[in-house]
Amino acid sequence: MRAPALILTAALTLTSGFAGAAPAPGAGPDVALGPVTKLPLPRYASLKTDRVNLREGPSKDHRTLWVFQRAGLPIEIVAEFETWRRIRDSEGTEGWVLHSLLSGRRTSVVTAAKGTDKTPEKAAVPLYAKADEGSGEEARLQAGVIGSVKSCTGTWCRVVVALPQKRGDVDGYIRQDRLWGVYPNERVE
Repeated sequence: MRAPALILTAALTLTSGFAGAAPAPGAGPDVALGPVTKLPLPRYASLKTDRVNLREGPSKDHRTLWVFQRAGLPIEIVAEFETWRRIRDSEGTEGWVLHSLLSGRRTSVVTAAKGTDKTPEKAAVPLYAKADEGSGEEARLQAGVIGSVKSCTGTWCRVVVALPQKRGDVDGYIRQDRLWGVYPNERVE
């Protein structure tokens, strides 16, 4: 008999405030390329450090709008100017950050399950042992949990999520439409 799945929650700490990254899906001749990196725009990346100032413009002279305090937080790069990247977070907040504070490592954040009530048990999104809803659940993830994206098929993504209390990592599959940090139908290898 299988043990009940774990329920993981995340506390994202945000306080008032690149080199490479994976290209947008279907990157082809019609996709816009960044003027600095020649990489597709938009594209997903993540924050490299625990303290990243989001500025209203592309220089340190511009006012800080927000300070992100979570390394690994997925972001979307939407524009480039010299050493600055205009980014968007999962809530739609946009601003400019230095490219050196960004990483090409793909991460994602679990989004709230559609059509569920907000109790933790029912709002949790299953992380499966295999890319199949009939396989066993490895864990149930609350909205806001961040995981490392290992691969995506266009329908399923394999992610690794750190367990609380340093009990290790959980590796499993989640429906791609339950994640922010990968595009619909995007394949990640």
